[in-house]
Amino acid sequence: MRQIDFGQVANSYASSREDIPVTLMDSLLLRNIFFDGKKVADIGAGTGALTRKMAMRKANVIGIEPSQGLLTQASVLNRMKNFTIPYQQGTAEATGLDDSHYDIVTVMRAWHWFERPKAIEEVKRILKARGTLIVIDSGFLSGTSVVEKTFEVLKNYVTEGLKPSGSKADSNMRINGFPIEWFQEWEQNGFEVRDFYKINYSVNFTKQGWIERIESISWLAGLDEAVRKQALLELEKALPDQGQWAIPHECNVCILRVEA
Repeated sequence: MRQIDFGQVANSYASSREDIPVTLMDSLLLRNIFFDGKKVADIGAGTGALTRKMAMRKANVIGIEPSQGLLTQASVLNRMKNFTIPYQQGTAEATGLDDSHYDIVTVMRAWHWFERPKAIEEVKRILKARGTLIVIDSGFLSGTSVVEKTFEVLKNYVTEGLKPSGSKADSNMRINGFPIEWFQEWEQNGFEVRDFYKINYSVNFTKQGWIERIESISWLAGLDEAVRKQALLELEKALPDQGQWAIPHECNVCILRVEA
Protein backbone atom coordinates (compact mmCIF):
# COMPACT_ATOMS: atom_id res chain seq x y z
CA MET A 1 0.00 0.00 0.00
CA ARG A 2 1.46 3.37 -1.06
CA GLN A 3 2.02 5.74 1.85
CA ILE A 4 1.06 9.39 1.52
CA ASP A 5 3.20 12.18 2.98
CA PHE A 6 0.58 14.62 4.24
CA GLY A 7 3.41 16.88 5.38
CA GLN A 8 3.57 18.09 1.76
CA VAL A 9 0.19 19.78 2.32
CA ALA A 10 0.58 20.59 6.02
CA ASN A 11 -0.64 24.18 5.75
CA SER A 12 -3.86 23.22 3.98
CA TYR A 13 -4.30 20.28 6.34
CA ALA A 14 -4.03 22.58 9.36
CA SER A 15 -6.52 25.10 8.00
CA SER A 16 -9.14 22.63 6.76
CA ARG A 17 -9.12 19.62 9.10
CA GLU A 18 -10.80 21.20 12.10
CA ASP A 19 -14.10 19.91 10.67
CA ILE A 20 -14.93 17.46 13.48
CA PRO A 21 -18.69 17.42 14.15
CA VAL A 22 -19.57 19.40 17.26
CA THR A 23 -21.78 16.51 18.40
CA LEU A 24 -18.97 13.93 18.39
CA MET A 25 -17.84 14.40 21.97
CA ASP A 26 -21.41 14.51 23.27
CA SER A 27 -22.17 11.31 21.37
CA LEU A 28 -19.28 9.60 23.14
CA LEU A 29 -20.42 10.91 26.52
CA LEU A 30 -23.87 9.43 25.90
CA ARG A 31 -22.12 6.09 25.44
CA ASN A 32 -20.28 6.39 28.77
CA ILE A 33 -16.95 7.47 27.30
CA PHE A 34 -15.56 9.96 29.82
CA PHE A 35 -12.31 11.84 29.15
CA ASP A 36 -11.92 13.74 32.42
CA GLY A 37 -8.66 12.56 34.02
CA LYS A 38 -8.18 9.71 31.53
CA LYS A 39 -4.84 8.95 29.89
CA VAL A 40 -5.43 9.06 26.14
CA ALA A 41 -3.13 8.39 23.18
CA ASP A 42 -4.31 9.78 19.84
CA ILE A 43 -2.52 7.88 17.07
CA GLY A 44 -2.24 9.51 13.67
CA ALA A 45 -3.00 12.81 15.35
CA GLY A 46 -2.38 14.95 12.27
CA THR A 47 -2.52 18.60 13.29
CA GLY A 48 -4.17 17.77 16.62
CA ALA A 49 -7.84 18.56 15.98
CA LEU A 50 -9.11 15.60 18.01
CA THR A 51 -6.51 15.97 20.76
CA ARG A 52 -7.73 19.50 21.42
CA LYS A 53 -11.35 18.32 21.63
CA MET A 54 -10.34 15.77 24.26
CA ALA A 55 -8.11 18.20 26.15
CA MET A 56 -11.09 20.55 26.45
CA ARG A 57 -12.78 17.69 28.31
CA LYS A 58 -9.80 17.42 30.67
CA ALA A 59 -8.18 14.35 29.16
CA ASN A 60 -4.48 13.79 29.77
CA VAL A 61 -3.80 13.32 26.06
CA ILE A 62 -0.73 12.85 23.89
CA GLY A 63 -0.68 12.92 20.08
CA ILE A 64 1.41 10.51 18.00
CA GLU A 65 2.03 11.41 14.35
CA PRO A 66 4.66 10.26 11.81
CA SER A 67 4.73 13.48 9.75
CA GLN A 68 7.02 16.17 11.12
CA GLY A 69 5.23 18.72 8.97
CA LEU A 70 1.88 17.95 10.60
CA LEU A 71 3.47 17.90 14.07
CA THR A 72 4.85 21.38 13.47
CA GLN A 73 1.37 22.62 12.52
CA ALA A 74 -0.11 20.91 15.58
CA SER A 75 2.29 22.80 17.83
CA VAL A 76 1.49 26.09 16.07
CA LEU A 77 -2.25 25.54 16.54
CA ASN A 78 -1.65 24.61 20.18
CA ARG A 79 0.00 27.94 20.84
CA MET A 80 -2.68 29.86 18.94
CA LYS A 81 -5.46 28.14 20.88
CA ASN A 82 -3.66 28.11 24.28
CA PHE A 83 -3.20 24.34 24.60
CA THR A 84 -0.15 22.55 25.98
CA ILE A 85 -0.80 19.10 24.53
CA PRO A 86 2.38 17.06 24.01
CA TYR A 87 3.05 15.54 20.60
CA GLN A 88 5.75 13.15 19.53
CA GLN A 89 6.81 11.56 16.29
CA GLY A 90 5.87 7.91 16.00
CA THR A 91 3.77 5.47 14.05
CA ALA A 92 0.79 3.27 14.84
CA GLU A 93 3.10 0.29 14.64
CA ALA A 94 5.77 1.80 16.92
CA THR A 95 4.38 4.61 19.07
CA GLY A 96 7.24 4.74 21.56
CA LEU A 97 4.69 4.90 24.41
CA ASP A 98 4.78 2.96 27.68
CA ASP A 99 3.22 -0.46 28.20
CA SER A 100 -0.27 -0.72 29.75
CA HIS A 101 -0.42 3.02 30.39
CA TYR A 102 -3.47 4.37 28.55
CA ASP A 103 -7.17 4.19 29.34
CA ILE A 104 -8.18 5.14 25.80
CA VAL A 105 -6.55 5.05 22.36
CA THR A 106 -8.17 7.12 19.63
CA VAL A 107 -7.60 6.98 15.88
CA MET A 108 -9.32 9.46 13.59
CA ARG A 109 -9.14 9.31 9.79
CA ALA A 110 -6.04 7.14 9.94
CA TRP A 111 -6.76 3.42 10.54
CA HIS A 112 -6.79 2.75 6.79
CA TRP A 113 -3.14 3.90 6.55
CA PHE A 114 -1.83 1.52 9.22
CA GLU A 115 -0.19 -1.89 8.93
CA ARG A 116 -3.17 -3.22 10.82
CA PRO A 117 -1.78 -6.42 12.42
CA LYS A 118 1.16 -4.49 13.88
CA ALA A 119 -1.04 -1.54 14.86
CA ILE A 120 -3.46 -3.81 16.71
CA GLU A 121 -0.61 -5.34 18.71
CA GLU A 122 0.77 -1.89 19.51
CA VAL A 123 -2.61 -0.61 20.67
CA LYS A 124 -3.03 -3.67 22.90
CA ARG A 125 0.47 -3.11 24.32
CA ILE A 126 -0.11 0.49 25.39
CA LEU A 127 -3.71 0.08 26.62
CA LYS A 128 -4.53 -0.83 30.20
CA ALA A 129 -6.56 -3.95 30.90
CA ARG A 130 -10.12 -3.45 29.64
CA GLY A 131 -8.93 -0.32 27.82
CA THR A 132 -10.93 1.35 25.06
CA LEU A 133 -10.07 1.85 21.39
CA ILE A 134 -12.11 4.42 19.47
CA VAL A 135 -11.74 4.40 15.67
CA ILE A 136 -13.33 7.37 13.90
CA ASP A 137 -13.59 8.29 10.26
CA SER A 138 -15.24 11.28 8.65
CA GLY A 139 -15.43 12.99 5.32
CA PHE A 140 -17.60 14.81 2.84
CA LEU A 141 -20.32 13.05 0.86
CA SER A 142 -20.86 12.99 -2.88
CA GLY A 143 -23.99 14.27 -4.56
CA THR A 144 -23.82 18.06 -4.32
CA SER A 145 -22.89 20.05 -7.41
CA VAL A 146 -19.67 21.37 -5.84
CA VAL A 147 -18.44 17.90 -4.91
CA GLU A 148 -19.38 16.42 -8.28
CA LYS A 149 -17.61 19.23 -10.14
CA THR A 150 -14.58 18.65 -7.91
CA PHE A 151 -14.54 14.95 -8.78
CA GLU A 152 -14.87 15.81 -12.48
CA VAL A 153 -11.69 17.90 -12.31
CA LEU A 154 -9.68 15.56 -10.08
CA LYS A 155 -10.27 12.44 -12.16
CA ASN A 156 -8.08 14.01 -14.87
CA TYR A 157 -5.13 14.18 -12.47
CA VAL A 158 -5.43 11.15 -10.18
CA THR A 159 -4.19 8.42 -12.50
CA GLU A 160 -5.06 5.60 -10.09
CA GLY A 161 -8.68 6.72 -10.03
CA LEU A 162 -10.80 8.28 -7.28
CA LYS A 163 -10.93 5.13 -5.22
CA PRO A 164 -11.12 4.89 -1.41
CA SER A 165 -7.95 5.73 0.51
CA GLY A 166 -5.41 3.28 1.87
CA SER A 167 -6.59 -0.21 2.74
CA LYS A 168 -10.22 0.79 2.13
CA ALA A 169 -9.47 0.35 -1.57
CA ASP A 170 -8.69 -3.34 -0.99
CA SER A 171 -12.11 -4.16 0.44
CA ASN A 172 -15.18 -4.98 -1.63
CA MET A 173 -17.55 -4.74 1.32
CA ARG A 174 -17.77 -1.86 3.76
CA ILE A 175 -20.18 -0.96 6.55
CA ASN A 176 -20.56 2.82 6.85
CA GLY A 177 -17.18 3.12 5.16
CA PHE A 178 -15.39 0.62 7.42
CA PRO A 179 -14.09 -2.49 5.59
CA ILE A 180 -15.69 -5.61 6.99
CA GLU A 181 -12.22 -7.10 7.45
CA TRP A 182 -11.48 -4.61 10.21
CA PHE A 183 -14.23 -6.00 12.43
CA GLN A 184 -12.97 -9.53 11.89
CA GLU A 185 -9.41 -8.51 12.77
CA TRP A 186 -10.48 -6.69 15.92
CA GLU A 187 -12.55 -9.64 17.12
CA GLN A 188 -9.77 -12.14 16.40
CA ASN A 189 -7.34 -10.02 18.43
CA GLY A 190 -9.45 -9.61 21.54
CA PHE A 191 -11.35 -6.38 20.85
CA GLU A 192 -15.08 -6.38 21.48
CA VAL A 193 -17.19 -3.91 19.46
CA ARG A 194 -19.28 -2.03 22.02
CA ASP A 195 -20.94 0.42 19.63
CA PHE A 196 -20.79 1.50 16.00
CA TYR A 197 -22.75 4.53 14.84
CA LYS A 198 -22.95 7.37 12.35
CA ILE A 199 -23.27 11.16 12.68
CA ASN A 200 -24.47 13.22 9.72
CA TYR A 201 -23.45 16.87 9.72
CA SER A 202 -22.70 19.76 7.40
CA VAL A 203 -19.62 21.97 7.06
CA ASN A 204 -19.68 25.44 5.48
CA PHE A 205 -16.84 26.31 3.11
CA THR A 206 -15.84 29.40 1.22
CA LYS A 207 -14.40 28.71 -2.22
CA GLN A 208 -10.85 29.09 -0.91
CA GLY A 209 -11.62 26.98 2.13
CA TRP A 210 -12.97 24.19 -0.06
CA ILE A 211 -9.88 24.26 -2.28
CA GLU A 212 -7.67 23.97 0.81
CA ARG A 213 -9.78 21.06 2.02
CA ILE A 214 -9.34 19.30 -1.31
CA GLU A 215 -5.58 19.90 -1.28
CA SER A 216 -5.38 18.11 2.07
CA ILE A 217 -6.95 14.83 0.89
CA SER A 218 -4.82 11.84 -0.06
CA TRP A 219 -5.63 12.06 -3.78
CA LEU A 220 -3.95 15.47 -3.95
CA ALA A 221 -1.31 14.95 -1.26
CA GLY A 222 0.04 12.02 -3.25
CA LEU A 223 0.64 14.05 -6.41
CA ASP A 224 3.84 15.80 -7.42
CA GLU A 225 3.74 19.44 -6.39
CA ALA A 226 3.53 20.81 -9.93
CA VAL A 227 0.67 18.47 -10.84
CA ARG A 228 -1.13 19.26 -7.60
CA LYS A 229 -0.90 23.00 -8.24
CA GLN A 230 -2.22 22.57 -11.78
CA ALA A 231 -5.16 20.48 -10.51
CA LEU A 232 -6.03 23.09 -7.90
CA LEU A 233 -5.78 25.90 -10.43
CA GLU A 234 -8.19 24.08 -12.75
CA LEU A 235 -10.51 23.39 -9.83
CA GLU A 236 -10.52 27.07 -8.87
CA LYS A 237 -11.53 28.01 -12.40
CA ALA A 238 -14.23 25.33 -12.58
CA LEU A 239 -16.00 26.18 -9.33
CA PRO A 240 -18.52 29.03 -9.11
CA ASP A 241 -17.79 32.22 -7.18
CA GLN A 242 -20.33 32.59 -4.40
CA GLY A 243 -20.58 33.06 -0.62
CA GLN A 244 -20.46 29.71 1.13
CA TRP A 245 -21.25 26.11 0.33
CA ALA A 246 -22.83 23.75 2.86
CA ILE A 247 -21.16 20.39 2.20
CA PRO A 248 -22.79 17.30 3.77
CA HIS A 249 -20.43 15.13 5.81
CA GLU A 250 -20.59 11.81 7.60
CA CYS A 251 -18.73 10.71 10.74
CA ASN A 252 -18.54 7.01 11.65
CA VAL A 253 -17.47 5.94 15.13
CA CYS A 254 -16.55 2.47 16.39
CA ILE A 255 -16.00 1.93 20.12
CA LEU A 256 -14.07 -1.20 21.06
CA ARG A 257 -12.87 -2.60 24.36
CA VAL A 258 -10.10 -5.07 25.11
CA GLU A 259 -11.78 -8.23 26.33
CA ALA A 260 -10.83 -9.52 29.78
